[in-house]
Amino acid sequence: MNWGSMIEFFAMGGKGLYVWGSYGVTFAVIAIEIAMLALRRRAAGHRA
Repeated sequence: MNWGSMIEFFAMGGKGLYVWGSYGVTFAVIAIEIAMLALRRRAAGHRA
């Protein structure tokens, strides 16, 4: 695809909310998993 501006890039042809929302949810879930892993390691008595 070829976008004429950054606004068009972020809009993604009208599907930008779905695309960027999917990225946001994915990164949030990964961040939560990393935080939960750190908490489980700390609870098990391991040192990082």
